[in-house]
Amino acid sequence: MDRSSHLCLLIASFLLLQWLIVYSSAKSDINPDRSSLIAFKSRISLDPHYILSQNWSSGSNICSWMGVTCDSRYHRVTQLNISSMGLVGTIPPEIGNLSFLVSLDLSENSFRGPIPSSIFNMSSLEVLKLRNNSLSSSLPIDMCKQNLHGLKRLHISYNKLFGEIPSSLERCSQLEYVSLVSNNFSGHVSPQIGNLTLLQVLYLGSNNLRGNIPREIANLTLLQLLDLSTNKLSGEIPKEIGRLINFERLSMCCNNISGSVPRELGNLTAMFGVYLHNNALSGPIPKEFGRLGNLWELQLNQNFLISGSIPKEIGNMTSLSYLFLYSNKLNGEIPKEIFRIKTLLELNIGSNQLRGSLPREIGNTTIQKLWINNNNLSGPIPSTFVNQSELINFALHSNNFSGKIPPSICNLGTLQTLFLSNNNLEGEVPNCLGNMSTSLLILYLNANKLSGLIPSTFTLGCSLRSINLNGNRLNGTLPQTLVNCHGLWGVDIGDNEIRGPFPFWMETLPELRILVLRKNRFNGTMLEAASSTEQPFPKLQVLDVSQNAFVGALPDRYFKKFQGMIDANEKHTDEENVFLRYIELTLTLKGMDLLLQRLLDTFTTIDLSSNKFSGSIPPSIGDLKSLRYLNLSYNTLTGHIPPSLGRMSWLESLDLSSNNLDGKIPNALVRLTFLSKINLSMNNLEGKIPLSAQLSTFGNESYVGNERLCGFPLTKLCLEKSMIPQEDDDGESGFLDEFVDGFGWRSVVVGYAYGFVIGIGCGYMIIRYGRPRWLVEFLFGVGYNRRDEMEEEQHQQEGDSGRIFWFT
Repeated sequence: MDRSSHLCLLIASFLLLQWLIVYSSAKSDINPDRSSLIAFKSRISLDPHYILSQNWSSGSNICSWMGVTCDSRYHRVTQLNISSMGLVGTIPPEIGNLSFLVSLDLSENSFRGPIPSSIFNMSSLEVLKLRNNSLSSSLPIDMCKQNLHGLKRLHISYNKLFGEIPSSLERCSQLEYVSLVSNNFSGHVSPQIGNLTLLQVLYLGSNNLRGNIPREIANLTLLQLLDLSTNKLSGEIPKEIGRLINFERLSMCCNNISGSVPRELGNLTAMFGVYLHNNALSGPIPKEFGRLGNLWELQLNQNFLISGSIPKEIGNMTSLSYLFLYSNKLNGEIPKEIFRIKTLLELNIGSNQLRGSLPREIGNTTIQKLWINNNNLSGPIPSTFVNQSELINFALHSNNFSGKIPPSICNLGTLQTLFLSNNNLEGEVPNCLGNMSTSLLILYLNANKLSGLIPSTFTLGCSLRSINLNGNRLNGTLPQTLVNCHGLWGVDIGDNEIRGPFPFWMETLPELRILVLRKNRFNGTMLEAASSTEQPFPKLQVLDVSQNAFVGALPDRYFKKFQGMIDANEKHTDEENVFLRYIELTLTLKGMDLLLQRLLDTFTTIDLSSNKFSGSIPPSIGDLKSLRYLNLSYNTLTGHIPPSLGRMSWLESLDLSSNNLDGKIPNALVRLTFLSKINLSMNNLEGKIPLSAQLSTFGNESYVGNERLCGFPLTKLCLEKSMIPQEDDDGESGFLDEFVDGFGWRSVVVGYAYGFVIGIGCGYMIIRYGRPRWLVEFLFGVGYNRRDEMEEEQHQQEGDSGRIFWFT
């Protein structure tokens, strides 16, 4: 064999030997990786997509398993990524045996329990992602002292981790990205965090961190993003942050941070987001912010103590899209330079103390959402609105604007919400606003001095959800074209001079929650015998027609059909809540005019007071079991109070005052355990006020003006029958003679003369008949009233029959 053949054989033998060594090494080393992964799989209690249960089979090479990556040389597991698989289970300590692991990603699953300490002993680990699980434990105090020296990215946000953030985190000196957001970490932000000089991103928001912000943050010269929001931090913003030339985003919102806004922040020209809202910051907005030409969003709102004027230099922030300065103490005029920023999409400077007039530049702007409400602005609304404007939300309410609503406002073809309420606007409502109803969702013009007719130009395809014209001087009739707005949730035209009959045509509006016609000139009856609407007003929660001239019987048909008041279990959708949060209703609740600024799912009220309704209260009103406020006062109602009212278990306020009701107060009212206001005054009621823990809490004013009513809390005591039993009007045994009300001198004389005889007689009657009840209860600690028991049985039968009716 020649020399070349020997050389080839030697090389082949060497390669074979090397392969055998590698193979043997790989075979021996891959076993702990396999056993670690099998242990991991055994802790999975739910695998909804059957990924691990089917793919991680014992007969296949683990390097072929889904989510497992091995290195090409030693065939050891270097990456494990099983994120977003919907897995449920715990992480076993055997995971730490994957000694070659560089990246571990278990995020977006439902792992629970502690993070195994073995994970923090992985010397090769560079990426650890456990975000968005349900892990609950503290971090080891020495987590970076022994290993993890190569860790670059730590993502353990959106879990249930607790305890303090270990100061040993500084030993993980290669860290570039740290996210601990949305856990329950407590304690202080350690100054040692400043030793992580390679750190670029630090998320610590939504925890329970407290104390001051350490100034050593200035040592993080590569830092681009800092999130300390939604904690309990206090103290001032370190001005040293202004040295971080690479800084892009600062979020410290929703803490207790005080002091002024550092003007040094104006040096961070690479910054695109500043979020300092919901703190206790004070002083002026630094004009140095005008240097931030790359800033995309600035939020300083809801600090309440930021004062001074809005610096005109903000107009130099040529990349600004979102500017939120609301709920502060800003004053002075609105700088016109703001409306020259071509990129601005949303401006909210509401709830300040701004004064002066609106700049004319407001009419030709790229802004889509504009909130300038709750200030001291005055003068007319500019008429410079042009067709190319892209306004969607326009809010000028609660100012001192005067003059007319400019018809040019109808050029805003994309407008969805228009808030002009609580100003001094006058003149007519532009008819063109009705033509905008295919885009307009909310129209609030209430609390002005508007006159004339309500526009009748609401067209087919009307998108209107809520219209509020309350508190103006409008006249004429309610336009029936509103029936084209099938999605209407609220109609409030109260406190105007609108006339005409009740709008029965609104019965067909399937989403209507609020109908307020109070303080107008409506007349006629609320009974529409010819109506073919099978389920009128199916979702109505608020009906207020008080202070009109309605006559006739109460609308019994509606009481039987108001499903939103019979069962108020339906929850508002997210879309509905967007609009219902803007509700402004002035309603008479518990005898007082109150402003309701949000309609809750379970808020329900009927107010038919101050009309000319007559006849009796129909028993069907008791079917409105979810009703909370009922006001039928100041009418000419007659007859008895129906015992069915006792079925209205959620009722908080009942006002039947100033009618001609007679008879006794039903014992069934004692069931109204949520009742906090009752007014039965100025009627013809008689008999004893039922005793209950609830009814006894109301004062004399709730019952005054009923001459034949007696018992607590009135000073007039009830007259008790005397010794000879007889049947009264209710078929109950009583007594002929009556004790007089109070004790005069005659009573004293007669008492001395006949006390013994009467005492014997009363003793006999107490033992024989259990009367008078109060004395029996006083002497024996018990009470018995057969009539109460009979009425309770009758009410129970009525309640049962009512339930049978509704279920059948």
